[in-house]
Amino acid sequence: MSDSNITDFSNPSTFLLLGIPGLEAAHVWISIPFCTMYTIAVLGNFIILFIVKMEQSLHGPMFYFLCMLAITDLVLCTSILPKMLAIFWFNSREINISACLTQLYFIHCFIVMESGILVAMAFDRYVAICDPLRHSTILTNPVVTKIGLAAGLRGGMLVLPYVLLARQWPYCRTNIIPHTHCEHMAVVKLACADIRVSSYYGLSVAILVISMDVLFIIVSYIQILRVIFSLPTKDARLKTFGTCSSHLCTILVFYISALFSSLTYRFGHNVPLHFHVLIANVYFLVPSMLNPIFYGVRTKQIWDSLLLWFFTHKGPFFID
Repeated sequence: MSDSNITDFSNPSTFLLLGIPGLEAAHVWISIPFCTMYTIAVLGNFIILFIVKMEQSLHGPMFYFLCMLAITDLVLCTSILPKMLAIFWFNSREINISACLTQLYFIHCFIVMESGILVAMAFDRYVAICDPLRHSTILTNPVVTKIGLAAGLRGGMLVLPYVLLARQWPYCRTNIIPHTHCEHMAVVKLACADIRVSSYYGLSVAILVISMDVLFIIVSYIQILRVIFSLPTKDARLKTFGTCSSHLCTILVFYISALFSSLTYRFGHNVPLHFHVLIANVYFLVPSMLNPIFYGVRTKQIWDSLLLWFFTHKGPFFID
């Protein structure tokens, strides 16, 4: 009988997501700020996509990259929030192993993609400020498309081994995941096997991607700042720097929250588990919520188009 039970449990067809361990009684209350942030993120990013699509003057590299960022944010937060809210509201904890690995793939793939898009946006700002006369010839529509595809392929290819490795491990310890979603290490730690390959590969990808991308962004902004400080007037310097402010805010929110979440998860052994889970979820939601706000408020073309449509309903969205 005992052998039968072990056999039945090995490689279970479903996992159980606990939500936020230790705070189960407060799940409904915790869902309120998360649901609010998700709603703002979805509305904000859809508004960005709608404005760029309808306004011809925004059909340029900067706004195409912004649309890629908006789509990435939408997929990323939607990969997590619906299941999280189902756990909080309906106690729907079960998740099929295939659905779990699919969620794992989308989460980590689109994190890598978002980092790549931020690099592409830094390159766009570099060309626009350091070599403005060649901006339109360097960043043509085909080039922008290729950059977007490269960011997508990089994310897809680098994260694919996460899933392939996770699928091959035998799971016979428990099928309970103390998290709101299928995070990579939270899943593979359930395996009754040596998972060092998964652990080292995941850490290597994180270090490689973040270090390379952050280095490229820093080099780009060093060149940008050199050009800005060489401008003759303070107004010119402020105006030029203002074109980078939204991107800088997005970079800081994304990488600082990623660094804090990673350090807390890997080195905060004395930190309560529920704090780890909360920080991980905030990391996914806050950038997705703030990015459209940064660009909507700080980018004059988007703000003007949005206000014109909002107050008159006869703005560029309805021009034949």
